[in-house]
Amino acid sequence: MRSAARIAPPVTDPGSDGADLLARLDRIPVWPYGQRLLWVIGAGYFFAFFDIMTIGLALPVIASQFDVSSSTAALAVTASLVGYIVGALVNSRIADLRGRRLALMISVCVFTAGTLAAALSPSIGWLIAFRFVAGMGIGAEIAGVTTYVGELSPARMRGTSTTRVTLMAFAGLAVVPLVARALVPSFEDGWRVLFLLGALGGLTVATLRRNLPPSARWLLTRGRRREAERVVISAEREARALTGGELPEVDSPAAAPAQRPSRGLFERQAALFVAIWFVYYIGSYGWLTMAPTLLTDHGFSLTSSLSFLVAAGAGFVVGAFAATRLADRVERRRTTSIAAGAWAVALLVIGLAPSPAVIMLVGFAAAALNGFQVPLLYTYTAEHFPTHARATGVAFTDGLGHVGGALAPLIVLAANQTWGFAGAFVVMAATGAIAAALLLLARPMTGVPLAAT
Repeated sequence: MRSAARIAPPVTDPGSDGADLLARLDRIPVWPYGQRLLWVIGAGYFFAFFDIMTIGLALPVIASQFDVSSSTAALAVTASLVGYIVGALVNSRIADLRGRRLALMISVCVFTAGTLAAALSPSIGWLIAFRFVAGMGIGAEIAGVTTYVGELSPARMRGTSTTRVTLMAFAGLAVVPLVARALVPSFEDGWRVLFLLGALGGLTVATLRRNLPPSARWLLTRGRRREAERVVISAEREARALTGGELPEVDSPAAAPAQRPSRGLFERQAALFVAIWFVYYIGSYGWLTMAPTLLTDHGFSLTSSLSFLVAAGAGFVVGAFAATRLADRVERRRTTSIAAGAWAVALLVIGLAPSPAVIMLVGFAAAALNGFQVPLLYTYTAEHFPTHARATGVAFTDGLGHVGGALAPLIVLAANQTWGFAGAFVVMAATGAIAAALLLLARPMTGVPLAAT
């Protein structure tokens, strides 16, 4: 039995700023909460991203079934992304004021309810309205998971932990074209079944999230030091069991930063990340949601288009897996910039040489680059905000960035109608190039303790 004297003693001074607790948490060398937690959180991400892509894959059939134009049907995509913005901003305030766990329960319940209602939509108007609700839940989920996992993680594990969870999100993007290919072209209500699968998945996740551990960092911002200390002690105990030995020495804690007013979020870095996400999401959501429409307009059948996306979609998992291996070994600013630039080149190649082989092979590369970059960029964004406003900061930058995503269907369809298939892909590629340049203006944050932000 290990001597109790070797376990870091609790510090119970209620007036302490908590820097000592954060130093103890940040020196832990492993994920100290059990792998089940990553699976539970990641499952919500899986179905949120699954749901993001369902509407785009079903859009050609929905337009035909409701007898509306592609532009009108695309409003369901825009509504989802506008809902994303609203949900991310509202739920982030709940997360900062009432806790991360409550916010994560709300997010999964909202996107489940919205997706279920969308599956039962009797008209395009109702579908647009219900996709707005589903989008609120998805936006809340993505912003909430990024914040929660980043705060639970020790400093040296932050990138790895976040990318492991995000790997499941990109697995959702990879799986949904395969499911859609089997359902959507096969029978009239196949798209409704596709939505129902997402809703059932969300319902399952909600039942698994009832006992999530709290964030010690958030507890400290609310003056709840004793509760935060219990969380840290539990994490240390689990880490010792996993490593079979003692933990590294605790570094001298830096003074905890004074809480800044919310207007601090609107400083240079916040504005920069809004711009990065805005331009990147135009291209990213243009490809994710409009690809079937662009391909069918270019002359490919719906079944062939979905088959191309099945092959390309496997790249999401490959890229996200690579991110889990490299997240804390590379400098995130430079790496995300290079990935965004390479992604832009891949989209340009697809637009200029759209043969089936190019769409599948280069589409695979584009998906892999997207799957690699986005997890790192989620982590990188969250690192720029202090704990007391981190959920709001992520939601503000990523949420307003999704205005670009909301405009993506309109921009991409307009480019397709004006300049053709190649023109649409040139526009999407340009967004990747601009994002790559903007990323070089941000601060290096890899390995920096969150207490220092």
